[in-house]
Amino acid sequence: MKLRFVFLTFVLSTLTSFSQIKHGLRDEQGRHVISRGFVINTNDHKGEVFFNSDDYVRMVRMGANTQVIRLELGKLSSFPGGKLDTNYLNKLDSLVTLGKNSGMKTVFKMTVYGVRKFVWEEFWKNEKNEYDTYIDAWKVIWKRYANNTSVLGYDVVNEPRKLTMDISYSDLTKKYLIPLYQKIIDESQKINEDKMILFQSIFMNKGEAIDNNQYAEVTVPINRKNILFAPHIYQGKIDLIKPVMDRFDEESKMLKTPIFIGEWGMPTFAVTDTILEGNLGQLKYRELYIKTAEVFDQMGVGSIKAWFLGNRSMQNFLPGGLSTWAIFSDKTAAGTVERKYITDIIARPFPQVIAGDIYSFMFHHATRTLDLNIKSNNSKGASKIFVGANRHYPDGFSVLINDDTVLFYNPLKNVGLEVYKCPENVNPSDFIWDSQSQKLIVLKWPKDKEMLSVKIVPGLMNFE
Repeated sequence: MKLRFVFLTFVLSTLTSFSQIKHGLRDEQGRHVISRGFVINTNDHKGEVFFNSDDYVRMVRMGANTQVIRLELGKLSSFPGGKLDTNYLNKLDSLVTLGKNSGMKTVFKMTVYGVRKFVWEEFWKNEKNEYDTYIDAWKVIWKRYANNTSVLGYDVVNEPRKLTMDISYSDLTKKYLIPLYQKIIDESQKINEDKMILFQSIFMNKGEAIDNNQYAEVTVPINRKNILFAPHIYQGKIDLIKPVMDRFDEESKMLKTPIFIGEWGMPTFAVTDTILEGNLGQLKYRELYIKTAEVFDQMGVGSIKAWFLGNRSMQNFLPGGLSTWAIFSDKTAAGTVERKYITDIIARPFPQVIAGDIYSFMFHHATRTLDLNIKSNNSKGASKIFVGANRHYPDGFSVLINDDTVLFYNPLKNVGLEVYKCPENVNPSDFIWDSQSQKLIVLKWPKDKEMLSVKIVPGLMNFE
């Protein structure tokens, strides 16, 4: 299934003047796709990390339909200390295959880890043809996955830096970053022009954040096709989440490309697992993550959470002490013990793939209700809604479509979806509950090419 981007305001302009979803992807069938998933690390501070099919089942049951694999420049390039590692390539093949077999798309993200020394100031000056060396590393990946339809695209420069350069962020972006992106995109599209190129802005120096946002504004367009704006948001102040996302939204309009959040979520401090309140407490984290999730849902952006890892290493660079982005608390590489004050929010219900157009959606954590408004198009195929009933609806849930169709799932009976109310012209067998993937699959919407209101609510609509 090939994904391509569309700026949905343009697509929906012929349908209505009040479309709310502007950011999104379309698959080859024309279905609207919301991408969610995790950053997949190939190593951590303790060494290599390996994943198996069971780990990918866990990702799927947390709502993942996309993975972002972090690449190590040192295993792909001839930068000092680097060398192309064929075993590493085989490992990447395995991760892509695991994702594909689980129904996930893959994005590769290049980091500068693994080389002896990477100096951003020298890189930008390009006096030793560093750009070509960097692009040659990417060409290994581009050629290897050129015809792999499960590979969506490439996040080409992860968190580019300024550091000691005597230049403004705006000038660095205009003079160096955007031309580099254009060069990378042009070279990539010679190999496969259909792959998406994801791009970020300059990561600002410590103490120079604006609105507690460490990422400088992109002020000039890239003027290339098949690109996605992939900013990161690690916002620790709840009142600034929406303003920062609003700024990203304005940048995306100028860039004429949707937003795909490449990483999000403040890191967890070591003490957070043991206390319930205070500045570092789990309740504060829940509030912060819920607010972020609500803004994401309102905008309809795809989002990737860092990291699908266990807690066998921590970093010490923030005022709060030891911290990690790992979503599991046990000291194993892949991890299994969830930090549920984080994971329950990551794994919230959402429309993954809709045959038609998504106009709005929102999961309300307080009521555990998913509200979804779409315009159906049954010619596009089946739709999939991630429900996550195992964690959000352990006592069952009901599906309400407009005012005339009500289905419910009772986990005690475990007989699939049952009918409470359904018009004669609607076939209940068009609605399938997949307990393995925790998804509601809709083969055919009750009304075609019409606006539909869909709700998933806790409890059973069964009054027998």
